[in-house]
Amino acid sequence: MDIALLTAAIIIIICIMANNISSKIGVPSLLLFLVLGMIFNKMYNFNDYVISSNICTVTLIFIMFYGGFGTNWQVAKPVAVKSFLLSFIGTFLTSMITGLLCYLILKIDLFESFLIGSVIGSTDAASVFSILRSKNLNLKDGLASLLELESGSNDPMSYMLTVIFLGLIGKTIGSPLSIILMLFKQIVFALIVAALVSYLSYFILKKIKFTINGLDTIFVFATALLSYSLSAAFGGNGFLSAYIVGIVLGNCSIKNKVILVNFFDGITGLMQMILFFLLGLLSTPQNILPASSTAIPVVLFITFIARPIAVASLLTPFKVGLKKQLLIMWAGLRGAASIAFAIMVMGSNVEGIHYDIFHIVFFLAIISILFQGTFLPLIARKLSLVDSNENVLKTFNDYVDDSDMQLIQITIPQSHHWVGRQIKDIEFPENSIVVTIERGESTVIPNGNTTIEKGDIVILNAKRTKYYDMNLKEITINNNHSWKDKELKDLHLAKNNLVVMIKRDGGTIIPRGNTVIKQNDIVLLREI
Repeated sequence: MDIALLTAAIIIIICIMANNISSKIGVPSLLLFLVLGMIFNKMYNFNDYVISSNICTVTLIFIMFYGGFGTNWQVAKPVAVKSFLLSFIGTFLTSMITGLLCYLILKIDLFESFLIGSVIGSTDAASVFSILRSKNLNLKDGLASLLELESGSNDPMSYMLTVIFLGLIGKTIGSPLSIILMLFKQIVFALIVAALVSYLSYFILKKIKFTINGLDTIFVFATALLSYSLSAAFGGNGFLSAYIVGIVLGNCSIKNKVILVNFFDGITGLMQMILFFLLGLLSTPQNILPASSTAIPVVLFITFIARPIAVASLLTPFKVGLKKQLLIMWAGLRGAASIAFAIMVMGSNVEGIHYDIFHIVFFLAIISILFQGTFLPLIARKLSLVDSNENVLKTFNDYVDDSDMQLIQITIPQSHHWVGRQIKDIEFPENSIVVTIERGESTVIPNGNTTIEKGDIVILNAKRTKYYDMNLKEITINNNHSWKDKELKDLHLAKNNLVVMIKRDGGTIIPRGNTVIKQNDIVLLREI
């Protein structure tokens, strides 16, 4: 036991260090995790697919949960229809076209062909997120949100297809009726469990005060596990439940949201490390080259035929431009989920599988990381789809910048008590300093003897508090909202409610009683 714990600790520490080193040497970190796994394979000769399959299930739970939890629904909503079409129908088409090509060209058995297509049908959320964040790459017209939402939600469809064709090969599913019944249970029970777990979890997080700091994080951690296991116990799709619960909780007004996002960001990174490490650990070097004769055509099928057809057929009716479609086609990276499903297939011990699906996915993952992942930023720039004016973190559900300092602008009216006083005589907030004063057409660099005048715009630099325990509720003002075109003083808000900020046309308004709320405003409400 001690040796196992020591080994696990060493592996995790090495993977974390490799992640930091990768950015300096220009090698994708996921590839380093895979190589580390291959090195440890030489030392330990580990080949237990059953244990690995169980580990993969746990890793996918958190990857799926965070795929939802880290999504900013307010930003993603405009592209939600296109994203979900790609994640469900698009994944189905990609899997079926790939399977059909394997059957017709490679002459693989029919069900096994479609099993291969199903295993590799979904795109890798973690890889897409990692590239967008590491390169600070935001895409125009909501493309980052579209890719985020698609790649975060398409694993359940791939999983269902994998289970179906695995059952057909193993003869545990024998009739169209049994397939329909299984799909019904997978989807319906997943939705029911997701609704119940989301409601109960939100109620507990909202109403119960945890006596020890950090227990709310552990509670959400347990909620992710519960959402999967409860759904799976009733025959539902646990991964779909985990994703839905994640997206609901991630977009509710709950305490310590930023802490939770950062925690699950780290957990998801760890899960991704584990999956790619397992891919290397379970690989057999002498089997990699023989598998390439099948893997290379499969890579070509899915990258240049199946996904392009799926993307074009679904997005052309929405009048999505060719450049955008090309980028979406290229961004179909394969990775974590495909690895997990391949290991699950190997761990199922189903008879009738003749091809080395595991090493096919091994080959596919390497090519996807080195080829698609490396060139994704370059292609985005060549297609003129990079938006340099936006921060990609706005796509993710984390509202705090890296810096702990912020600038505060204060306009000084005639009645302000600072007028006529020198800076040295004014009691400014603690941990703040006046950095500049805009006075008419000129800029004043202040010192202690500088006098504040009427009409000055004073810029303060103040220390930001990242983790103050405050609930803020976002309210989007549509055309029919009762607050539209009203002044704040006329809203008759409940006691202990306060409008603290209004986001309008990309800017921020600090509200006053006579501030008029307009259509498309996003009102941030402080409520107790």
